[in-house]
Amino acid sequence: MKNIFSHATFFIVAAGLLAAMSACNKHDGFNNGNNNNSDVNLANLQAQLNGLPKESLSTVELNSLVFMREEEKLARDVYTYAYHKWSVKIFSNIAGSEQTHMDAVLMLLNKYNITDPAASLAPGVFSNATLQNLYNALAARTGISLSDAYQVGATIEDLDIFDLLNARAATDNQDIGIVYDMLTKGSRNHLRSFYKNIISRGDTYTPQFITQEQFDAIINSGMETGF
Repeated sequence: MKNIFSHATFFIVAAGLLAAMSACNKHDGFNNGNNNNSDVNLANLQAQLNGLPKESLSTVELNSLVFMREEEKLARDVYTYAYHKWSVKIFSNIAGSEQTHMDAVLMLLNKYNITDPAASLAPGVFSNATLQNLYNALAARTGISLSDAYQVGATIEDLDIFDLLNARAATDNQDIGIVYDMLTKGSRNHLRSFYKNIISRGDTYTPQFITQEQFDAIINSGMETGF
């Protein structure tokens, strides 16, 4: 989790710089394409988790679960704001998917009797100060233009994949591994959808967290199913 927190802190600075750089890159068009973003099948997931033993948690594993619950909330809240701002369906579709990601992590919090950091928090409000600052920066950029909102979406998924891969590598618990693998698949699908919209507007996106090789492998492959 040390890498997760350090990169999230760096991203606050990067988001501010990108917002300033992109302020003059505004587009007024709308892309209302129907983007297919598979959600986690929560009933199937709960059945899988129920069938696995409750294992001991390291401090790293516990912290990653708490952090990931709010990181998925950040994605949901930014996309919900983007939909209200721009009325483009990709944002409402992926916000709904992010809600299932939040629910999946909550299953693990409940299983291990961990206090939910997102309980009763309003949209845009976070227990974690780093994520609060990050949300503020991302929401501000999202409001600049639709092109900026797509860039924000790609960056959120880029960071989410990076954090999930690090968190996955730091756990040997079967149930946590299943959830993180599912969430990573979903985030890859979301990144594909945002990148498609970015390209359709004549823009591009350069990964900031995952490697260029990882990014290319994602965008050059099809949507994943089997959640």
